[in-house]
Amino acid sequence: MTLALVDSWPTAPQSLAERAYREIRTLIVTLDLAPGSVISETELQERLGMGRTPIREALRSLADERLIEVYPRRGMFVTGVDARDLSALSEVREILEPQAARIAAQRHTDADAEQMRELLAAIDDLVPDQRALIELDQRIHQVVYRGTQNPFLIAALDEHYMHALRIWFMALDRITDLAQAIREHRAILEAILLGDPERSAQAMSRHVAGFETQIQRIL
Repeated sequence: MTLALVDSWPTAPQSLAERAYREIRTLIVTLDLAPGSVISETELQERLGMGRTPIREALRSLADERLIEVYPRRGMFVTGVDARDLSALSEVREILEPQAARIAAQRHTDADAEQMRELLAAIDDLVPDQRALIELDQRIHQVVYRGTQNPFLIAALDEHYMHALRIWFMALDRITDLAQAIREHRAILEAILLGDPERSAQAMSRHVAGFETQIQRIL
């Protein structure tokens, strides 16, 4: 199963460069492009069915996000994965994610609420597939991000989530209770739908801290 990473902000038509960025980022985050591997523009053009220009624009954006490293006269490489980075990422996420939940409880739209109710139904009907569960985790976090109605906050949340997700993929086969971690989102979504900012923030804080601790223990 191939993980389909969710677009974090809005549903407007994407340019070729934006589509290339999303697709290459998915390959990197899911480790389909292995850490440290050489980036070949020609291979990406063939794989994605796109020309050189959108691929190059996408690679520049990914370099800005530190998912690709560029070395003059040597080429481009997928940034290595260091499990020790998870602690630094956790520090950031434990600040930003509860705040996002707090704001989403106050600003989410009717469309956001509809998606949250759909996700609550999905939580009730979990499938025992690790990648499907991770994809559901991402969908839940992304709808919370969108609920803030703040594109700058959404971009920051999305970038740090993707870096953390890449590390999680290193441990995915060793996580034994991922379904339980997904069920923890119920409290977050319900609090946001009730419009309770503090309860939303507290539920998100417990979830992020607990899951990151579990991943760190495995790694």
